[in-house]
Amino acid sequence: MRFFLAVLLVISVASCGGPEPRRPVEVKSGSFFKESIERTKKLLAEEEKAIQEIISKDTVHEYMSNPNGFWYYYETKNDTATYQLKSGDQILFSYNLMNLEGDTIYTVEEIGPKSHVIDKQQLFPGLQNAVKLLKINEKATFLFPSPLAFGYQGDNKAIGPKTPLKSSVELHTIIIDNDSLN
Repeated sequence: MRFFLAVLLVISVASCGGPEPRRPVEVKSGSFFKESIERTKKLLAEEEKAIQEIISKDTVHEYMSNPNGFWYYYETKNDTATYQLKSGDQILFSYNLMNLEGDTIYTVEEIGPKSHVIDKQQLFPGLQNAVKLLKINEKATFLFPSPLAFGYQGDNKAIGPKTPLKSSVELHTIIIDNDSLN
């Protein structure tokens, strides 16, 4: 009996090690994200190279680069306008969308005139920043790499995933937000 109690005591002391945490079945190294970043960098470099080729072949227009990552030129410039758009201003503008080869995806008529409140409503990222550069009655053509267009998703209609875009944008009307004047 003493032997049996001693064995039972040894077993109970040995089993008091506490619960052991479960280990993950699969260990993620983060390599998927690193590979995705590299693919995105490579895609962006290819698109920027294609855009630079378009710019170098176009001897008619004077392109400007924007710190947000797109390029543009003015078709119609309004040198008499002085008001620069501010957050909260409402605008009426029109635009079209083309691929970089100049094939029309959506016409101005298909899209129609758009009312937009600066920084309060969503447009695709490139257009969101592009309209802010225009003054009333100005028209400019913009070249957007796919991350500034509709990215990896596309628009689930005519614009496919990873499609860089060209767009002519014209600003028709500005309704100044009184709060932005203060």
